[in-house]
Amino acid sequence: MKTLPWHDPLRVAALESALAERILVIDGAMGTMIQRAELDEDDYRGARFAEGFDAGHGYAAPPLAQDLRGNNDLLTLTRPDLIRSIHAEYLDAGADMVETNTFNATAISQADYRLEHLVAELNREGARLAREACDAAEARSPGQPRFVIGVLGPTSRTASISPDVNDPGFRNTSFDALRETYREAARGLIEGGADTLMVETIFDTLNAKAALYAIEETFDALGARLPVMISGTITDASGRTLSGQTAEAFHASVAHGKPLSVGLNCALGAKDLRPHVEALSGVAEAFVSAHPNAGLPNAFGAYDETPEEMAATLREFAESGLLNLVGGCCGTTPAHIAAIAGAVRGIEPRRPRVMPMANAA
Repeated sequence: MKTLPWHDPLRVAALESALAERILVIDGAMGTMIQRAELDEDDYRGARFAEGFDAGHGYAAPPLAQDLRGNNDLLTLTRPDLIRSIHAEYLDAGADMVETNTFNATAISQADYRLEHLVAELNREGARLAREACDAAEARSPGQPRFVIGVLGPTSRTASISPDVNDPGFRNTSFDALRETYREAARGLIEGGADTLMVETIFDTLNAKAALYAIEETFDALGARLPVMISGTITDASGRTLSGQTAEAFHASVAHGKPLSVGLNCALGAKDLRPHVEALSGVAEAFVSAHPNAGLPNAFGAYDETPEEMAATLREFAESGLLNLVGGCCGTTPAHIAAIAGAVRGIEPRRPRVMPMANAA
């Protein structure tokens, strides 16, 4: 395998070394912080999209008559100052790893805004902004490496579940369509300087398999590799993903990707996620991650769990030997991440399970 021109291979070694020594802290919610900024349509459009089309391209871009507000990934291009500052806040709070603002930076999700042509740019620039923030944090604290997680979200469609209860056989996407857009997104993240790729918030395992396949295709095309992280979502009290798998079954379905880490995020708060993280920890050979929500949403869609409450729960996860990486999802802020970082500091990381030699592949 060759060295990527966009990536320092020593960073992979530094990441693996850090994981062997301590529990690493992932950042918190990007969307929550963007909501706090109370942006309007002009913020989302910026100068580039102000006239109702994409002025950043030299060809006739599609008219953009619909609102762009809510397309948080677009802020990477129109409000890079805000996205960079959010990364910096999380790093200052104690995060070792920051996730790129690319959760919906796929053609399938961007089609809602007629911005499919931006996928490569959104991912490349998303990773570049996160890389800049990490480099700045490292300059302020020499000897403390910070890492960029290139995020590949679930998309707004499911490959194995019908969106129409009256037609169970109907699908509004396909494995190949997902694979194509994930491949484009993955390459952009790598070119932008991501240290690792994370397929996250997985509620449909077939979507995740398309992402993992696309990642392998991208690595093969580049002749080089990055570590891959995988994080599923237990959707409710049933203890299963939306496509019907328990944590153990989900792990069995994705372990072939030989991930650096496998974990769970979103949908549930830490207390409700606890038994599923324990189950995952019992079967995973990889490192285990957890970045839950700040509790469950209240009647107004807000999250009420305080930093102290969330940190106390996650400290118990760590003391029980369940964690290698920990952070926050919906509703979490730099205050939550600071509390979590303090709560797990000094606790030994989980030791990855080693399969008996007779079963080793």
